[in-house]
Amino acid sequence: MLCESCKKNEASVHYTQIIDGKMEERHLCEECASEDYNLDFENPFSMNKIFTGLIDNIQEDKKKRKELKCDNCGLSYRQFKKDGKFGCSNCYKTFKNNLYPLIEGLHGHNIHRGKMPQNVDEEIGLMREEEKLKRKLNDAVEKEEFEEAALLRDELKALKGKLNRYKEV
Repeated sequence: MLCESCKKNEASVHYTQIIDGKMEERHLCEECASEDYNLDFENPFSMNKIFTGLIDNIQEDKKKRKELKCDNCGLSYRQFKKDGKFGCSNCYKTFKNNLYPLIEGLHGHNIHRGKMPQNVDEEIGLMREEEKLKRKLNDAVEKEEFEEAALLRDELKALKGKLNRYKEV
């Protein structure tokens, strides 16, 4: 495929840009891409800029997000966006609502599903148990094991009661 800009060289840079929901694909040679589009092939790109760019595109209230600051260390969202690093563990809670859409977009979910350490927070353990019970309940219903499903349903209700106590705190 020839470069869309110079129409001479082979296109070796292919990128897609989405602006206001409109997708634009470009196919350029390396020379045109570096001249016309200021793409720098000598310096590696920053993953931090990619992630924070994704967050910006997902989030809608940009002004409110940029004013957000961590109560513990004082890190602002603007500084996090610049550095790509949190100042303390409380930053995860402060910026939680801004990060969830990004994490869900990258992983397809925003719940950790891997191994958990022995000293894990009890709420997280209960949430995992709830997820496991829901899967078992669905399996029992699909297999038409209604007595088992009823027991799982009752167990799930009790577990949700424990989880609600954590959410109220």
